[in-house]
Order: sequence, then structure tokens, then C-alpha cells
Amino acid sequence: MNSIKLIAAGLAASASLIAFNANAEGSLNLICSADVVICEQMQGDFQKETGISVNMVRLSSGETYAKIRAEARNPKTDIWWGGTGDPHLQAAAENLTEEYKSPMLGELQDWAVKQAESADYKTVGIYAGALGWGYNTEIFASKGWKEPKCWADLLDPALKGEIQMANPNSSGTAYTALASLVQIMGEDEAYDYMEKLNANISQYTKSGSAPVKAAARGETGLGIVFMHDAVSQTAEGFPVKSVAPCEGTGYEIGSMSIVKGAKNVENAKKWYDWALSAPVQSRMKDAKSFQLPSNKSAEIPKEAPRFEDIKLIDYDFKTYGEPERRKALLERWDREIGAKAN
Repeated sequence: MNSIKLIAAGLAASASLIAFNANAEGSLNLICSADVVICEQMQGDFQKETGISVNMVRLSSGETYAKIRAEARNPKTDIWWGGTGDPHLQAAAENLTEEYKSPMLGELQDWAVKQAESADYKTVGIYAGALGWGYNTEIFASKGWKEPKCWADLLDPALKGEIQMANPNSSGTAYTALASLVQIMGEDEAYDYMEKLNANISQYTKSGSAPVKAAARGETGLGIVFMHDAVSQTAEGFPVKSVAPCEGTGYEIGSMSIVKGAKNVENAKKWYDWALSAPVQSRMKDAKSFQLPSNKSAEIPKEAPRFEDIKLIDYDFKTYGEPERRKALLERWDREIGAKAN
């Protein structure tokens, strides 16, 4: 073969390789249930590193579960990243998500692996964070209110109309609060508590982090949220202090799941493995996202609330992620609390 033919053959091979790579890159349909800043950072980083085009939508975990369930016959989503573990576990129990044993599992914290094992590897833990609240220190000081250190303190009549939390139907954060109170107090006592708390609540938001953002802006005194969301507001320079309740509190295992029947399943697996890596999880703090990462080698942000400093309950993820239990708790909340919301 002469040199011209060799060059032509080489160009043809290169062209076919480029075409193959372009096809291999393709796209990925992602739903992100964390704060939009970290969602956009993750989207941009993954596209830059892999060349895969990421179509990202930000929805709360309750909304995402409902969407995936509604689209089960013709999935529009490939992968679901972030948000509390309970709806991920519910999706796994209903066979809406795909089993995948990532080669990264050996690098993860025990709590992340247990999350995967409990769901037959249809989900995995990506970060963790404790439930609590953040309050606006300037508002509290100007009104002469005491720092609320315990769940019981949130019932103080002085706080009427000064508390926000999310709706547990749409928000994984609020469902974690509901399930935590049931485990701390007992079911009937927890609903009695929430009925009393309702007198002090100005709004049930759709998003789990919205209440503390409102507190940061001075629109309300206090937001019931995951503590890392309160810490994020403090890091932004707002007068917000985070509190871990004295009686004990629940926590989330933020999770990730591949949707059953995903059109771009290979790209979903690439995202899955990439998102479990130490360098990617170490970057979360750059978006002021202060959860505890699931990769053992990932850098823990100095601002992150540490589990060892918080009185945590032994949160029963399996029971409170079961579809029937979750449905019953939410229906009772709608009847006894939501129907009486201000």
C-alpha cells in the first residue's frame, strides 16, 4: 500500500473512531434533588470530563419519586442524584430503579453500603446529614427570644408565625422530620406535637431547603431543615445559627438511583461511578454543600455538622422507606396537619 493510501486509511479509521466516540458520549437525562448550586456544578463538571451532554432538571425528592412512578412505562429519566434516601428506597421497593453494583462500593462508608444492600443495590448513599433547624440570630435577638435548643422549644407561643418547614409530600427533608418525630415520640404523640407546631408555622414550602433560606433573608425566624442547609446560609454570610435538637434527631442518607428502563443506561453508570469518587465528592464544598461525603477518602468540609457532635436516633431507613408505611404517614399528615395549615 503506497503512502497516500496509508494516509487515507488512517484518516478513515480516525473518522470512524471520532464518530464512534461521539455516539458513545451521547447524552444523559438527570434529575437532581439537591440544592440547585451543587446540581449545576455537578452537571458542568461531568460534561467537561466526559463529553456527555447532561439534561438536568432540579426537583425535590418527593416530586422526583412521583415523576418516575408516573413515567414507569416510558421512562424519561436515566438517573436520579441526591435527595433523601426514603423515596429512593420506596422507588427501589416498587421496582422503579435498576440494580447496579458499582466498582466504587469498596471505597464507601458503611452507611452508604448498607443503604445499597437494603435496596438490593437499586440505590446507594452519596452523602449524609442530620436534621435540625437554622434560626436568624438578629431576629431572635431583636425580639428577645431564647435560642430554641429542643423540639419542645418550637412550641413557644412567641414563635407564632415565625417557623417554616417543607411539606412532607413534596420534600424528602420534611418527610425525614415527620418520620424522625414518629420514632422519637411515638406516632400519636408525634402527630399531636405537629398539630401544636402548626400554630407556629407560617408556610409549608415545596423545597426542603427553602425554610432556612427564608430565615436567612429575614422573612421568617426559623426553618426546620437539614443542618448542612443552615450551615450553607451561614457560610454565605447570613446571620443563621444551626441547632441539633436536644431530644435527638434523624438524619438523611442522600442517595442515587438508576431508573429502570433508562434509555442511556451506560452513561447513567458512568455518572454513578464518577459521582461516588473522592475527587468529585471533595468538590461539593465548592458549591457550599456541607454534607458528609460517602467516599471514605473524600475531604470532609470543616463546616460540615459531624455526627459525633449530634444526638442521633437509630433512624429506621428500611421501615420508613417502605411504600405502605410512607403512604400511611403522609395520608395522616394530610388529614390532621395539612388540612389545618395556615
